[in-house]
Amino acid sequence: MEIRPHRTINRKITKKIKVGDISVGGGSQISVQSMTNTLTTNVKETVKQIHSLEEAGADIVRVSCPDEASTKALKDIIKEVKAPIVADIHFHYKRAIEAAKMGASCLRINPGNIGSNDRVLEVVKAAKDNNCSIRIGVNAGSLDKALLEKYKEPCPEALVESAMYNVKLLEDNDFFNFKISVKSSDVFLTVKSYRELSKICDYPLHLGITEAGGLLTGSIRSSIGIGQLLMDGIGDTIRVSLSSDPVDEIKSGYEILKSLGIRSRGVNIISCPSCARQAFPVIETVKELEKKLSHVKKPITLSIIGCVVNGPGEAAQTEIGLTGGGQDNNLLYLSGLPHAKIASSEIINKVVQLVEEKVKEKNN
Repeated sequence: MEIRPHRTINRKITKKIKVGDISVGGGSQISVQSMTNTLTTNVKETVKQIHSLEEAGADIVRVSCPDEASTKALKDIIKEVKAPIVADIHFHYKRAIEAAKMGASCLRINPGNIGSNDRVLEVVKAAKDNNCSIRIGVNAGSLDKALLEKYKEPCPEALVESAMYNVKLLEDNDFFNFKISVKSSDVFLTVKSYRELSKICDYPLHLGITEAGGLLTGSIRSSIGIGQLLMDGIGDTIRVSLSSDPVDEIKSGYEILKSLGIRSRGVNIISCPSCARQAFPVIETVKELEKKLSHVKKPITLSIIGCVVNGPGEAAQTEIGLTGGGQDNNLLYLSGLPHAKIASSEIINKVVQLVEEKVKEKNN
């Protein structure tokens, strides 16, 4: 009962590449990514943030490399972390070459600002020599000038043409270890671009809505865009871009995957918005449970429903359930079956106890 069973998503099978020891594409599980926002030259703080991302479940972490000091710092950073590191490169192709030599598992290059074809080819050589994958990162905000002149504005055709131009450039140089993204801050433009690219390309796709916004707005915008594509079977790795703590990006990414029954991690709380029928303070209870259960990594489903209207039905589909009852007689369920009556004051401690016990069962 780790995820609900009514999944109807048929994923497109793409080519499989490796980002460090993480497989992307080819039917591999969809990986969740984030990016550090520390100064890369501050090795201690960058490592600390990557460790936080790893603890939250990050499969892959991207690190910005704006200057030579940053690429040099990569070597020390990579020694201290487990997640494969993607070097984020813009404008200076030499940074990509340096990052590959320092041990980056992947190079993210934006064809619109990396420079001439010769420079891109030097990056490809460095990637080959250092067993490094590449992400062709096309972005609506930094398209090549020639494409903007041709199409007058960012559009799906422009993003896809940019991607395929660079696909051919890499293929012509016998390089196939790459993935592609065609991002925009506009949900419609992003979704259409990925759909069109997926029709003509079998390389793994990195999904995201770029510059999506703050925690709430960015999570919603990303859920709409990434969610549509995942439901279409499109996408092999995701990054939710938020103006927030990078750990929030990982949490939001997993919530998107959980909602679609694709991948589950931690406690999935199903709860009602509460109303006058609630027999205990639902909102406060859920907030407290989210804090106390945030350390749990095993996938567990938990329903917290304030009254009997939907409580028993939700409890029947979750591993642990709580339904509000009159006269301080709330009912706990285990695997859909009534387990014990409980007073409102005891809910938090008892539910946490049951979850911890469930975790132990799953670990044995």
